[in-house]
Amino acid sequence: MSTKHNDALQSFTETIRKIKSYDEALGVLYWDLRTGAPRKGMDNRSEVIGALSADQFNLSTSPELGEWLSTLEESKVYSNLSEIEQRLVTETRKEYDRSVKIPPKLYQEYVVLSSQSESKWEEAKENNDYAGFQPYLEKVISYTNQFIDLWGAKATRYDTLLDQYEPGMTVAELDQVFGGLREQLVPLAAAIANSPHQPDTSFLKQNYDKPAQKAFSLYILEQMGYSFEAGRLDESVHPFATGLSPGDVRITTRYLENDVTSALFGTIHEGGHALYEQNIMEELIGTTLCTGTSMGIHESQSRFWENVIGRSRPFWNRYFGELQKRFPGQLDVSVDQFYRGNNVVQPSLIRIEADELTYNLHIIIRYEMEKLIFNEGVKAAELPAIWNDKYKEYLGVTPPNDAEGVLQDVHWSGGAFGYFPSYSLGNMYAAQIADTMERELEGFWTKVGNGELLPIKQWLTERIYKYGKLRTPSELIQNVTGKPLDPQHLVAYLTKKYTDIYKL
Repeated sequence: MSTKHNDALQSFTETIRKIKSYDEALGVLYWDLRTGAPRKGMDNRSEVIGALSADQFNLSTSPELGEWLSTLEESKVYSNLSEIEQRLVTETRKEYDRSVKIPPKLYQEYVVLSSQSESKWEEAKENNDYAGFQPYLEKVISYTNQFIDLWGAKATRYDTLLDQYEPGMTVAELDQVFGGLREQLVPLAAAIANSPHQPDTSFLKQNYDKPAQKAFSLYILEQMGYSFEAGRLDESVHPFATGLSPGDVRITTRYLENDVTSALFGTIHEGGHALYEQNIMEELIGTTLCTGTSMGIHESQSRFWENVIGRSRPFWNRYFGELQKRFPGQLDVSVDQFYRGNNVVQPSLIRIEADELTYNLHIIIRYEMEKLIFNEGVKAAELPAIWNDKYKEYLGVTPPNDAEGVLQDVHWSGGAFGYFPSYSLGNMYAAQIADTMERELEGFWTKVGNGELLPIKQWLTERIYKYGKLRTPSELIQNVTGKPLDPQHLVAYLTKKYTDIYKL
């Protein structure tokens, strides 16, 4: 390449590294805000986050960055770039073309609002105060609609939001996928409900020592291969993972003293996210490719570790005795009773505590509501009633209050509309990846039963984790499993598992 082209590449690379540095700094501030920052300082912290985000936004939409991109996109120049540089140019161009349409002042206002809104959501959830939160949600929805107008709506307005979390995914495709899932899972759920072989879950609802719960969660994270030299476990209202860099990936969980497994499965879930971020190849560090390729693929890893591994019979054959030691006299049941009790299928109010089968119905409800908000213009004031009606229709339960209903998730408060479908897509990806792993990794379930989880982490690292955002979701699932996403793997997995548990 000529000196001009080399200079463009160097300037482009340095700017991307600086943008990533802002990401890391903002990640620390968000993590602190959600894990115990004094409430009195939250408004000022939101302003600080807004100011830094504005600086980052200005960098990522600067005319100079646009010029460097144009130079690097010239065919003779682009063909001489490395695979990582080519992918970085492609991804940066996509984000640049989206972001440059947003006025910087509007973006900064939105960042401040969303940070304040998340803090207000925490208070509203704690106090069952949807009315107090509603004005914030109205503003978040309004800003999101302004962004859609500036970006330009795709086939539907909601398609524009979906593409941010799962590139290429559309309402048309999701309607078909979710419709097919609903048709196949509802009869399975009905057969389970009518089975005379219902698991006993009474032993799960006792007072379980919180420090002992944390100790066991830490132990399981170590078994999974989570590096505490590159991470930590904290507590928050809603579990989450924050990947600052492969050397600093933090997770949180939520402890319930009357439930011995809620925090554990939350920890395993976030640990799955963290394993992805901790094991991205070194060559991607300092670039915007040093993250998961999509939220669907990211969720496939959290759901794989939480459900396929963590809720499996071989897993508990190995670890139930370890759990019993930490709660002497409280878990006086067989490993089979414990396994079945932790895989009970029962309509519930809370998404993060739902079983594997009905969980997808929780996601479909949120998906349909988000479509109503952005494609049909439904207002924030209408959401609690719509939420309750859909829970009654899909799951046969009605929330007794908004804290257990429309206020239960943090996502909308931060403007993460279009994210929820990623969870069910993650379930589908996870089942398809697990099917491939069972065939390729010799003695897969024997390894799980022996507590040999590190070879599983290594298999995932070589096929998924290390690539970060170097491959698209469709490229990744094709390369890993040999075919595009196929929802039937999830149906087959759930049918086999629950046919055994409920003796159908």
